[in-house]
Amino acid sequence: MSTYENYHKTSQVYDKTRTAGGVEIILEALKEGALPLKEQVLLDAGCGTGLYSAALVNEVRRIEAADLNAGMLKMAQAKLQTEEQSGRIRFHETAIDSLPLADESVDAVMLNQVLHHLPDNAADGWPAHANVFCEFFRVLKPGGCLIINSCSPEQLEKGFWFYHLIPDAIRAVQEKTIGIDTLANQLKIIGFSETRQEVPLDLMLQDEAYFRADGILDPDWRRGDSIWSLVEEKTLVDVLETVSDLKQNGKLEPFMQQHDQARKTCGQVTFTITRKH
Repeated sequence: MSTYENYHKTSQVYDKTRTAGGVEIILEALKEGALPLKEQVLLDAGCGTGLYSAALVNEVRRIEAADLNAGMLKMAQAKLQTEEQSGRIRFHETAIDSLPLADESVDAVMLNQVLHHLPDNAADGWPAHANVFCEFFRVLKPGGCLIINSCSPEQLEKGFWFYHLIPDAIRAVQEKTIGIDTLANQLKIIGFSETRQEVPLDLMLQDEAYFRADGILDPDWRRGDSIWSLVEEKTLVDVLETVSDLKQNGKLEPFMQQHDQARKTCGQVTFTITRKH
């Protein structure tokens, strides 16, 4: 469950600006497993509206899709009704640190843009992250693959052109975002193998909607990125006024292009891939 976003409301419009970015990276990692893709059981932890499950359900034997938010699960089930009826996917309304799955019952786990929603912080040593990773270790078969899709603190700072408009919200999310090196070390302590990272520079979380400069003025566009839920009302009013002025004066597109330069070298997301010994 997110500690700051109301996903019951967001679930209704989430898919308007979000896609299953990086599916090819996930597939390549899965292909490195001991079993052929068609024989693998994949856990989609924090499945949301089922974007990644929908993209992969025909590639594997079965998907176990887990999410604590009923609104998100409802959208995912509607999207994958036929696959659920045929047993290709099973849905679980549950927290991802207490999964209703047997020990060593899945071949792979994917976690897409979920970690920053955990109730956690660096001062305490990221215990909620550790609990989640221990649960993944439990349900994974030996040699099973864990694929984590997350943003690094640096990517949050440099990878999104419009984040320059909401610095306080960025800092709040960065405080809840585990660093890539810290993440790798925590996984190693739990018992996972050495990690590797992939940063797809051409992947945008909002896909082409990311380049819709005046999208900020659209509430549904903003709901595609949970960071906007951390923006105070007064700040939001000021931001919308600034964007409206930039648009009216023909300066919004240049503003976007200027502040998007850093993304081209740091990317927006990092895929961390590891295996259970």
